[in-house]
Amino acid sequence: MATLTVWKFDSAIGADDAVTTLQGLAKQQLITVHDAATVSWVQGAKKPKTRQLNNLTGVGPLGGMFWGLLFGLIFFIPLIGAAIGAATGALGGALRDVGIDDDFIKQVRDQVTPGTSALFVMTSDAVLDKVHQAFEGQAPKLISTNMSTDQENALRSVFAD
Repeated sequence: MATLTVWKFDSAIGADDAVTTLQGLAKQQLITVHDAATVSWVQGAKKPKTRQLNNLTGVGPLGGMFWGLLFGLIFFIPLIGAAIGAATGALGGALRDVGIDDDFIKQVRDQVTPGTSALFVMTSDAVLDKVHQAFEGQAPKLISTNMSTDQENALRSVFAD
């Protein structure tokens, strides 16, 4: 089963730096990356820059439409207004099946702000202790995951310093 996780970094380039780490882990077969995208929000910018990471996954199973819809719901719909937001409500409902609900959207929206970045990644088969070692010093914060509560707590404890 694949897991969707969102990692926040306290700099606008932190997620991009994490991509290099993730690539190394994937090459060593310490994690399987099914799909990934980054959000980088430079201080002073009106909106974040989003990027699907085709270089990590080829054409990911989720695809650009998924990332576009997700990032639109999180970052751009609040800027456009309630009328368009209501029209996308039905589309957003389809995301609930993979653990993306209003709470997820609110968490990400509240935490990924100007001056920060985030890595959204769909993975499986992670060797958690090796992943933790590789990300030491980058200090990612787990915002959300579609893991069970026990799995999420185990993951948080691996990254707790």
